[in-house]
Amino acid sequence: MARTFPSVTVTKRAEESLRGGHPWVWGTEITATAGAPAGGDLVDVYTGGGKYMGTGFYNAASKITVRLVSRNANDRFDDAFWERRLRYAVDYRRTVMGADFSACRLIFGEADCFPGWTVDRFGSVLVTQILTLGIERRRDFLLSCLVRILREGGDTVDAVYVRGDHAIRELEGMREESGFFTGEGLPDTAPGDVEITENGIRYRVDYLAGQKTGFFLDQKYNRLAVRRLARGKRVLDCFTHTGSFALNAALGGAEHVTAVDISPEMIRIAREKFPQENVQ
Repeated sequence: MARTFPSVTVTKRAEESLRGGHPWVWGTEITATAGAPAGGDLVDVYTGGGKYMGTGFYNAASKITVRLVSRNANDRFDDAFWERRLRYAVDYRRTVMGADFSACRLIFGEADCFPGWTVDRFGSVLVTQILTLGIERRRDFLLSCLVRILREGGDTVDAVYVRGDHAIRELEGMREESGFFTGEGLPDTAPGDVEITENGIRYRVDYLAGQKTGFFLDQKYNRLAVRRLARGKRVLDCFTHTGSFALNAALGGAEHVTAVDISPEMIRIAREKFPQENVQ
């Protein structure tokens, strides 16, 4: 396929890193740029010898100037390409999460070839965080497509909240702003918290004001591992947030659990979950 994208040429060091599977190109590793790419544009990446290494989002405002989305020279990057990527990510999570699919991380950034994009599912509420300009420019299409894919699979989506209150957005040349996504007939407001069940434990998630997207769903199975290891142990859970690791340790039979967090509100929420006398 004839290449029509702007391009960058990279150093030998960057070439070796990309060959090893790394998805980023730092600005200091670019030796030449052709085609005047704008922030968020797709660019082809070439070695000094002219070998194609992949295509990624370009952003001169970021120290990570190129983030790869594909290494396949035949990809066209049209709407069908992005929809195919989303369907693969959702189908994969549906398969590996099983009964936990109702509360899981649907989109996992670079791992799903969506650099800087996180989508967490809390029942019928999706919470997304976008930290790259390339995804931001395609946000409405990607979110609409994701909602349609979930609904086609029989899953309810009642609200999508965009968490844009991260300082990295400013470093990427974007504003810090949050709000509800209103495409696909979704509302512009919704209750700010939701209850989920993870590993048999119920949690209240504040997705408007809580850290990150409101709950650290990527640690789901690490929490379960702690439960299996905790019997008879004395456990210290620092940065406990809503007490999820501490609670799993207690339910796993820990002799004593101490949960620590800088936020009084988080400690209050965590205490609500602990009827055991051996938990501080």
